[in-house]
Amino acid sequence: MRVDKFIINEKASIQKLIIADIKQLINNKNLEPGDKLPSERVLADKFRVPRNIVREAIQKLEFYGLVYSVPQSGTFVANIGVTAMNGMIDDIMDLETPDFKSLVETRILLELKTVCLAAKNRSQEELKNIKAAMEAYQEKVLNGESAVQEDLLFHLAIARASGNTTLRTLMLIITPGIITNFEKHHVCGKDLAIKGISQHEAIYKTIKEKDEVAAKAMMKTHFSELYKYCNQNENNQN
Repeated sequence: MRVDKFIINEKASIQKLIIADIKQLINNKNLEPGDKLPSERVLADKFRVPRNIVREAIQKLEFYGLVYSVPQSGTFVANIGVTAMNGMIDDIMDLETPDFKSLVETRILLELKTVCLAAKNRSQEELKNIKAAMEAYQEKVLNGESAVQEDLLFHLAIARASGNTTLRTLMLIITPGIITNFEKHHVCGKDLAIKGISQHEAIYKTIKEKDEVAAKAMMKTHFSELYKYCNQNENNQN
């Protein structure tokens, strides 16, 4: 195992222990929704770890809505209830970094819905943004440059046009992992990237024409090659 990967895994394990300790602290002190957690400094001293580890653990709990921070005031228990909170914290500690196939499967599920909603709800301004992102991708590909980020900006523009903020947020959450894996696995080869130009144009056309059925069909076609690659990659690793 590479040293940097070992450090990342060790850090993640420590973070899980801190989250488990915070859970135990909430239970032992019978903290209720709205009650304040001890400060980062106090928790760092109590658990004998650096403050940045405590801060990252709290940020993770805040990301999942289990605690919330108020500037200059501190961190507080969210209005969820102890039973639900304990269950959710257990689930969070079981979570691992998603593999590439999981990210792609999640992305496909999200985008088949966002493209339908974009075709239904898009405004003229949002249509212009989708077209601009599409043209930025085309320019990079035709110049022989990597267009991974431009590709994702095209899809994020579609998510924005859907009008569904939750779907858009989920897309934003998985985007960094997708970019990293695309570059790591060299997914977007020249042939696939060039094919993406015509597919993007077809998707844009269906959104422009507000054809939800055709939009979903074109997005499904667009992702068929990527999903095929994921299955092949998974088989090669087994």
